[in-house]
Amino acid sequence: MISEKLAQLNLTLPPAPAPLGSYVPWVRSGNLIFVAGMLPNENGQVAVRGKIGETLGVQEGKRAAMLCALNALSAAIDAVGGDETRIKRVVNLTGFVNAVNGFTESPLVLNGASDLLGAVMGEAGQHARAAVAVCGLPKDAAVEVQIVFEAA
Repeated sequence: MISEKLAQLNLTLPPAPAPLGSYVPWVRSGNLIFVAGMLPNENGQVAVRGKIGETLGVQEGKRAAMLCALNALSAAIDAVGGDETRIKRVVNLTGFVNAVNGFTESPLVLNGASDLLGAVMGEAGQHARAAVAVCGLPKDAAVEVQIVFEAA
């Protein structure tokens, strides 16, 4: 169970984040839940801001990615009416890393999200992934992730 695994990791699921613009936090199509881009929010605020390779290192980026994954997981559970047992697997994760020009370690940063999903969901947390460095993100967030989940 997701909540039990999170408790073992001393983590709690945050409330599903509200959108920052003219979009919805998730869309369900059949058994797939497409979660909108999630920032590294903690207690309702972007917790990790800045560029990796400038003001932040890879470890801070990994923490940001982990927070993004927690927020995405919360949105996915919200999409199935709060019943976490209906989240069957992670299908795809696309991650954006706010980084300096020439930064090539985006996969290491995004491991923060992937490792969390694997720890919480086991084999069902394994997924396809893209890790992309970008020159900026909303609210100067260090990382943004977009995740597709499969639901029952």
